[in-house]
This record gives sequence, C-alpha cells and structure tokens, in this order.
Amino acid sequence: MAWFKRTEKGIQTPTEDKKDVPKGLWYKSPTGKIIDAEELERNFYVSPEDGYHVRIGSKEYFAILFDDNEFTELDANITSKDPLKFVDTKKYSDRLKEATEKTKLKDAVRTAVGKSKGKDLVVCCMDFAFIGGSMGAVVGEKIVRGIDHAIKNKLPFVMISKSGGARMMEAAISLMQLAKTSAKLSQLADAGLPYISLSTDPTTGGTTASYAMLGDINISEPGALIGFAGPRIVKDTTGKELPEGFQTAEFVMEHGFLDFITPRKELKDKINLYIDLIQNQAVR
Repeated sequence: MAWFKRTEKGIQTPTEDKKDVPKGLWYKSPTGKIIDAEELERNFYVSPEDGYHVRIGSKEYFAILFDDNEFTELDANITSKDPLKFVDTKKYSDRLKEATEKTKLKDAVRTAVGKSKGKDLVVCCMDFAFIGGSMGAVVGEKIVRGIDHAIKNKLPFVMISKSGGARMMEAAISLMQLAKTSAKLSQLADAGLPYISLSTDPTTGGTTASYAMLGDINISEPGALIGFAGPRIVKDTTGKELPEGFQTAEFVMEHGFLDFITPRKELKDKINLYIDLIQNQAVR
C-alpha cells in the first residue's frame, strides 16, 4: 500500500507514516556544496568540491596520524574541578557535567602516544566540542604531562590546537596555563626534541598567545581562523574595516606567523617530514 493517500485537498500524510531522511547522511559546506557523509569521512572530513575542512576532534585526528589508529591514551581520567565555585547563567560544575555527558570526553584535550609512519610520537589534541575547547587547569596539566612523556622517552611532540581561548570559569588559574605550558616547551627544546604545532579552526585567545605559536614548525589547515581576539572584537575595538581574509590561515602565513599550510589528507606525511628535517634525518 502506498505511504500517502491523495484527497481533493492534496496529499495528506499521517505523521507516523512520514518518510523523513535520517539525519547525518549528507553534509552541506558553507559554500553550499553537498557531500555524502560516508564520502566525507573517507576524504578526511574535507569537502572535495571546495576543499572546506570540516571541524573534527581528537578521535578523528588520532585516526589520521597514528598507524592503524593504534595508540595509548595518557592521563585519560584527569577531570576539572570548580575551585572558584563559579556561577554565571549556570554553575561551572553543571557545565562540566553537561559537557562530559554530551561529548563523552573528560575535558577539552586528549593526549596519546603511538606510532606514526613507524615512529613513536606524542600527540596532544584539543576538542572544541568540550566547552569551546577552552583552556583550563586540566588542559594545561595534560599538555605538560604529555611533554614530560616526550622528554622522558625522547619522542617528538605534536600539538593540535582548536580553542576559543582561556576558560573564564577558572579565571587566573586558566591564565597560568599560558606560562606553565610555555615553560615546559622550553624544556622540550632544551632536550633537543621536535615540536610541531598545528593550528586548526579556530585557534584563538590564550591558546594562540602560548603553545599554539611556539612550535619549531608552526602549521595550519587551510582556511582556519587564527588570532588572539576574534575579527568582530578587533573591528569594534579599532573602528576600522578589516582586510579581506583577516585572521585566516592564509592571511596569518602571509604575515609571517605560520611556516606552512597543510591540507588534512597530507598531515601525516608532512608532520613526519618536518620531524625528520628537524632531527636532521634523511627523508625516506
């Protein structure tokens, strides 16, 4: 029997019989290009027609960088506290609980060690889905511990940033992470170990003001927003029109703050190439 019935008034379909298209089967990029979700995943979450890089998280980046998606997560169970008993429109403790339930993440960063093109590597990756990838005490601590693991085991360190900046609910505690992570990266440099920093969309605020721009080589994905304050705030503060493409990865590289822009499908090869160059190894 047909799923609709025609009447004199037109097609009327009972609610329970409607054939809705399941959510998630298609993705529409900001430029209007439509791609099948499975094809998008196979293409590293990059729209093939316009090259738009869809935001992804640590789960996807680990799958891209680690051989056969095999890795060991470090310090997986560290969680944020609420030392200031912060409340705005809701309690910070409630925000943490909601973010954890929604994302199944413990905080806005995950750190892992595994092999990439056969070589051991420590990768620290932020997740924007967890309170906007904001940088609090746990984010700073996990990055520091990841660097410590790299130093102890003499491994290269890769930082993948995706953040709205410092976590205001932790106030000065959050701002302390800028100095804390920067000091630890200095120790990594003293140990002669490579640090590759990858900025993804968006990388802003205190993250940009600290570890995101301190790499031996600073790279970005195409089109990523990179800056301290967002374009709207800069425009409102200066009262001036901003240049076209302001704070895009391409604009930032043109002005000397990035070394390379690397498409996502080339990340694994290029990151390993950069590490080989820093370590003065022959490129195979």
